[in-house]
Amino acid sequence: MRTYYRLSLFIWTYMSHIVDAIPLQEKANSDLPSKRVVDLTKDDGKILHRTKRGWMWNQFFLLEEYTGTDTQYVGKLHTDQDKGDGNLKYILTGDGAGSLFVIDENTGDIHAAKKLDREEKSLYILRAKAIDRKTGRQVEPESEFIIKIHDINDNEPKFTKDLYTASVPEMSGVGTSVIQVTATDADDANYGNSAKVVYSILQGQPYFSVDPESGIIKTALPDMSRENKEQYQVVIQAKDMGGQMGGLSGTTTVNITLTDVNNNPPRFPQSTYQFNSPESVPLGTHLGRIKANDPDVGENAEMEYSIAEGDGADMFDVITDQDTQEGIITVKQNLDFENKMLYTLRVDASNTHPDPRFLHLGPFKDTAVVKIAVEDVDEPPVFSKLFYLIEVDEDVKEGSIIGQVTAYDPDAMNNLIKYSIDRHTDMDRIFSIHSENGSIFTLKPLDRESSPWHNITITATEINNSKQSSHIPVFIRILDINDHAPEFAMYYETFVCENAKPGQLIQTVSVMDKDDPPRGHKFFFEPVPEFPLNPNFTIVDNKDNTAGIMTRKDGYSRNKMSTYLLPILIFDNDYPIQSSTGTLTIRVCACDHQGNMQSCNAEALVLAAGLSTGALIAILLCVIILLVLVVLFAALKRQRKKEPLIISKDDVRDNIVTYNDEGGGEEDTQAFDIGTLRNPEAREDSKLRRDVMPETIFQIRRTVPLWENIDVQDFIHRRLKENDSDPSAPPYDSLATYAYEGNDSIADSLSSLESLTADCNQDYDYLSDWGPRFKKLADMYGGDDSDRD
Repeated sequence: MRTYYRLSLFIWTYMSHIVDAIPLQEKANSDLPSKRVVDLTKDDGKILHRTKRGWMWNQFFLLEEYTGTDTQYVGKLHTDQDKGDGNLKYILTGDGAGSLFVIDENTGDIHAAKKLDREEKSLYILRAKAIDRKTGRQVEPESEFIIKIHDINDNEPKFTKDLYTASVPEMSGVGTSVIQVTATDADDANYGNSAKVVYSILQGQPYFSVDPESGIIKTALPDMSRENKEQYQVVIQAKDMGGQMGGLSGTTTVNITLTDVNNNPPRFPQSTYQFNSPESVPLGTHLGRIKANDPDVGENAEMEYSIAEGDGADMFDVITDQDTQEGIITVKQNLDFENKMLYTLRVDASNTHPDPRFLHLGPFKDTAVVKIAVEDVDEPPVFSKLFYLIEVDEDVKEGSIIGQVTAYDPDAMNNLIKYSIDRHTDMDRIFSIHSENGSIFTLKPLDRESSPWHNITITATEINNSKQSSHIPVFIRILDINDHAPEFAMYYETFVCENAKPGQLIQTVSVMDKDDPPRGHKFFFEPVPEFPLNPNFTIVDNKDNTAGIMTRKDGYSRNKMSTYLLPILIFDNDYPIQSSTGTLTIRVCACDHQGNMQSCNAEALVLAAGLSTGALIAILLCVIILLVLVVLFAALKRQRKKEPLIISKDDVRDNIVTYNDEGGGEEDTQAFDIGTLRNPEAREDSKLRRDVMPETIFQIRRTVPLWENIDVQDFIHRRLKENDSDPSAPPYDSLATYAYEGNDSIADSLSSLESLTADCNQDYDYLSDWGPRFKKLADMYGGDDSDRD
């Protein structure tokens, strides 16, 4: 009904405006955007007149969401030029012209053809003009007008989110802001109360409230505890029309979580805990766990455990497991049942992150009593020390006691103990130990220079229970005794120039000593007592454990003496004093003016032998003649005529015998001289087959000389290829020679194929004496005549 009333009022207002618009045309025309002007030229002298426009219309308004059956009337366009005879035609252009808005071209009436939505478009700008139907010209200039869509309350408020999530600390005061929700209304906020939204709470009371204008949600109860209730669901309503009845509304859900604060101290579920522990547990062993409960979560529930007091505070410790928030009781020192059987501890559990706002609630810690009972076990022997260090002189006699180890049984029974040495640590059996009292003595002599330290392991075992044993390391240090004489540090190759001058340094010698005196080494150098004064050289002690060798005379001659032997007495200053004699060999050499050696005593030795140049030439000629004779003898042996390869009447194909015997292997380098394969003459000689009588004498083929190729393998492959491709080669097994040995070999053939056995029999009994490798040959050739046949 309200909508129909507004539409009637609008139409009535518009119609009264048409009635009253004619007297106000002059004022209205002054505001029109365009003017109608008649142009007169200056030549005819006419004055230009301004003609007023006779439009009868104003700004139009239209309600949205029209639901009537007829089209919605918007307004009417009219001009003074319209006489009502139908000569004028009204035309409408612009936003929605022809689709949303249609005009009666005869009367100028405008109607809305469709239902309009202000939220989609609230303003339409159109243009109108009137033309003469006959001439087609405009009787009025085109003008622009506006159609505004008036809003109605057809949109409910909508929240920006369908679901809100918020949190607030527990124990917060009343009025603490939690979250702000926002709802928007698509209706026109400038027209009525259609877009005025008011917030209210539908669910969540009495814990929370909402501001009706801002939508801020606040706490409504004090000291809400998360441990009692953690999650809250609040439903907020947004209603337009200022919340009045008939307004549209929308709702949203807000899930509010109370976050934790540290307002609860830890509490042990029980006041006393009991644990048992064997006395033999190693240090750091976990004996048990205790845990205090804290209803808080996260870091507010983190706690640490500590031992407050008790008779076992120095024997045990408690550590905190950060993952489970448990206190772990561990062993801090070795337990002894015979010493103490029961310990009582007081353990505190306290929060690590207390909140100062809640300290008034009391101390944020709790205390529990922990009792630990020690159980007796059969323990292994215990040594009096963690390790032993023994020092002994290296000249100690065999069988001497060098130290002692002691161990005892910590149990109340106090069993007897026997001692032994782990022989894996004393493989040479240098030491031994008395099994009853633990005295260590030597079995062999000691030498610091070869082994300055000996590390052995002693085992103490209960006699009644061999499984109970303990081990202890014993470090034996061998102390040095001055039992080695000093000697040259290296071998010296010393020479003196023939043109040397007196007092010239020719060599500096240093010495070494295997001993290691506590004050360090100090060596002295002197001539030997047998030759206190050497006429050729002088020994100078440099006082720094080195000595210099100086020349004593002017010039030396290699002809007279090519080598000098200089003995040097070397001794140390430790007790007892050790000394040795080192002999320095000095060669006389020829040197240049700067003292650089050029040659030594090789020429002198030749001259000393008394051999002249003629004698040397004669010796050289004799050697050459001897070599020539050897070469001639070898050549004569090669010129000996070779025996026929096959003399036997039988075909070679029937005389193939397998011996299954191996040669000398890779190390047998004297078995075959491969150099004969590279004999050019032997390679180029083409020989006929001697195993059969050829029916036709074929043309002897000349092969390409292979003298340039020294590769034996390649040479043999080429010879094989030539024989395989030879058309004169018979198609049966044959023996082809490839000139392996060359011509005139000095070695006779060992093959039985060419042996002269056709005329006379040979004695092969000697093959039986050659060993098992020739047993097969001995059986074949050393048997009866019938076997050989």
